[in-house]
Amino acid sequence: MTIKSTARLALCIVALTALVACGSFGGRRGDADTYGQSGTSTASNNAVKVQDRETTIWDIFKKDNSDITVKVNKYIWTASLEVLDFLPVESVDPFSGVIVTGYGTPPNGGRAYRATILVRDPALDARSLHLAMQTRGGRAVDASTVRAVEDAILARARQLRIADGRF
Repeated sequence: MTIKSTARLALCIVALTALVACGSFGGRRGDADTYGQSGTSTASNNAVKVQDRETTIWDIFKKDNSDITVKVNKYIWTASLEVLDFLPVESVDPFSGVIVTGYGTPPNGGRAYRATILVRDPALDARSLHLAMQTRGGRAVDASTVRAVEDAILARARQLRIADGRF
C-alpha cells in the first residue's frame, strides 16, 4: 500500500468513528429533561414523559420490525387496476396500499384525469378504499364522479371474489 492509500484509509476510519460516536452521545435523558424543570410529574403539570431511548440512524438497519405488516385487500387492489386501466400507472406500493396514476382520458371521454388510490384494510369493504381524482388543470373531480368510480371498483372487486370461489 502506498502512503496516499494508507492516509485515505485512516481518514475513512476516523470519519466513520466520528459518525458512530455522534449517535452515542444522546443516551438517556435526565429527570429534568424527562419531566420538565422541576424533575417531578404532577397531575396539574400534565407533563408528557419523553421517550426512554432516542432513535438513531442505525435503527433503520435493525431487523426488529419484522412483525409489522400492512395488509391490503387483493380484490380491491386488482379491481382498482382493472377499472382504471386507461390511466398510466406511475407508482405502486403494495405494502402501503398506494397506487398513483398519471393523466389519462377514459374511453369516450374528453377530459383527462389522474387518480391516487389507497387500499388500507384487508376487508372487502367500502371503508377499505379511498380514491382521490383530479383533472389536468389541477381541480378536484366532482364527488359524484369519484363515488361512481369507487362503486365500479367495489363492484368489480366483488365479482373477482365470487369468481375466486371464496364467497
